[in-house]
Amino acid sequence: MALILLVDDDPDVREVLRKDLQQEGHEVEEAANGQEALVAYRQNPADLVITDIFMPEKGGLELITELRSEFPNSKIFAMSAELPQRKANPLKIAEVLGAIRTFEKPMSLRALRGAIRGEIK
Repeated sequence: MALILLVDDDPDVREVLRKDLQQEGHEVEEAANGQEALVAYRQNPADLVITDIFMPEKGGLELITELRSEFPNSKIFAMSAELPQRKANPLKIAEVLGAIRTFEKPMSLRALRGAIRGEIK
């Protein structure tokens, strides 16, 4: 079906999502932060990137910005469990930077699957 680059610093989150995505027939590459993801994407551009926002070394907002700059047609979903009570919602910022869908963790795997089907044609 699709090659999905899954970016999250939490290995447990990556494992759950990877298993679910693979059951749907997708090939999944993993990265623990935005820097690893950029290297992986440059070597083998994925059909879809699913990235967490808050990660060490290079976070999701930086990753979205750099991917959009280098690969304007890249498809990116953003997710975050940390939505601090601030005026600036990081998922809204991700949308402004170019994420086509956002998800608050914990997210519905069913909703994620549906969103992927809607974007990967």
